[in-house]
Amino acid sequence: MDKQKSIELLNKAVADELQAVHQYMYFHFHLDDMGYQPLAMLFKRIAIEEMGHVERLAERILFLKGDVEMTPAGPVEKITDAEKMVAKAAAMEEGSAADYNRAARLCGENEDSASKQLFEALVADEERHFDEYDKQLDHIKRYGPNYLALQSFTSSPEQGGE
Repeated sequence: MDKQKSIELLNKAVADELQAVHQYMYFHFHLDDMGYQPLAMLFKRIAIEEMGHVERLAERILFLKGDVEMTPAGPVEKITDAEKMVAKAAAMEEGSAADYNRAARLCGENEDSASKQLFEALVADEERHFDEYDKQLDHIKRYGPNYLALQSFTSSPEQGGE
């Protein structure tokens, strides 16, 4: 096994996950400020799950005797339109699932089955996140401003979407 190859793939995933945490918290803050608590809480909940991904990836990197690179993949995009936020998040999750599928395959070829299994588990999480965002996007497109307006009347901020 070439540990360095696995460490590089794992660190790329750390960068992507950190990017998602930053982007989703940015969306959370703005949606919360607009009064869309259920949608805001969905972004917050998924950001916290992404932080858990960073931790799992970091643990694997350290096990392989690598150093964890804590640099996000890019800057936060300043999107403040709710529909565009959800579309951006869905695209990010879909991209991560594809990237992690490739990383799992490469780790398998590199005879690193533990990293392969980690990436496969992350794929399942990213696909679930994509599904949650995709459903929200579908609701926004189907019901338009009425769907978002109804969110402003919700009194339970613990609701995290569907």
